[in-house]
Amino acid sequence: MKSFDKTQDLRIALVHDYIKEYGGAERVLEALHGIWPDAPIFTTVYLPEFLGPHKERFRDWDIRTSFMQYLPLKAKLISPFRLVAPLVFKTFDFSQFDVVIVSATGAYVKKFKVQNSKFKIITYCHTPARYLYGFATAREWKKNILIRVLGEIANHFLRLIDFKSSQNVDYFIANSKNVAERIKKFYRKDSTVIYPPVDMKDTKILRYKDIKKGNYFLAGGRLARPKHIDLIVDACHKLNIPLKVFGRGFGDADIKDQISKIKNTNKKSNIEYLGEVTDEEKLELMRNARAYIFAAEDEDFGITPVEAISVGTPVIAYKSGGVVESVIEGKTGLFFDELTVENLSKAMKQFNNLTINSTDCINQAQKFSKERFKKEIKEFVESKIKHDS
Repeated sequence: MKSFDKTQDLRIALVHDYIKEYGGAERVLEALHGIWPDAPIFTTVYLPEFLGPHKERFRDWDIRTSFMQYLPLKAKLISPFRLVAPLVFKTFDFSQFDVVIVSATGAYVKKFKVQNSKFKIITYCHTPARYLYGFATAREWKKNILIRVLGEIANHFLRLIDFKSSQNVDYFIANSKNVAERIKKFYRKDSTVIYPPVDMKDTKILRYKDIKKGNYFLAGGRLARPKHIDLIVDACHKLNIPLKVFGRGFGDADIKDQISKIKNTNKKSNIEYLGEVTDEEKLELMRNARAYIFAAEDEDFGITPVEAISVGTPVIAYKSGGVVESVIEGKTGLFFDELTVENLSKAMKQFNNLTINSTDCINQAQKFSKERFKKEIKEFVESKIKHDS
């Protein structure tokens, strides 16, 4: 195989499950595209109308979709698509590429044609598919007995396909030590940890002495069941503490309904739902908050807590998953151990007696910068291709 000195010499393709929302996985995809702007992005469906203020980010990309792009009601079929996703990814032709870099969110199982092919597959794994391995998912699909039975049968075969597909991956990159352990457990493969990118450009113009905190707490991001935003709302309501919630997702209707009911029973409630916000608005909300509350269950890594500390705001987090790798107890925030209103309320009361230095938060966040991510990814790809040449 030809020897390459730079990753720019390689013919690279990027693969992503689907592009319908903008979260941590899409930020990784955006950073990968920033490294290789000429690399086409292969994905099942591309739905910019659902991306809100972020749709402009993808405007000039070379995005190549599957036949599912032309199906009616495709936006509502994202979840059922996982049953045919392995077949869909096999329809893509990667024969002209040297390297295929997969951004694997764990939403879809991917299966590529690799027989007699020379291209290398590098998978940046946000997590093995959560719904296949018992982790909390965005939707509670097990409530209906029939759906649960059919789903478990389908998942059995999808797990077999997932494992077989994982063996075709030449190199795994994990987005955290937490996910690296999952890769080892479910795929029996080693991986290299490269933390996802967090844009630090805002911190460069942030003067530590000018940080003035408001009286509210903040929560939000991708609103889904495992994030337990409802728990945060209940705790702040119980303590009569101001809370602002931002974001959208599968659970935004439930959160809006929950807050609306609270306001109907307590007109003086200071819990507010803001909906989806721009990155600039989000960072301004984070900078002015007393703390960012993060109650995600089995979180793969968790970018929003790092974004919070990047602007000097401490984090109150459920001690689970990748967040324990970014938040330092007593220095950049604190943890609570149980997903209960009582446990979170106790932590919020403890937070009132805790002194957090904004400079410590910002310095910790620098370990997860976008520049660091791009450098480590480029070095990783180049080293592996050189090794195999």
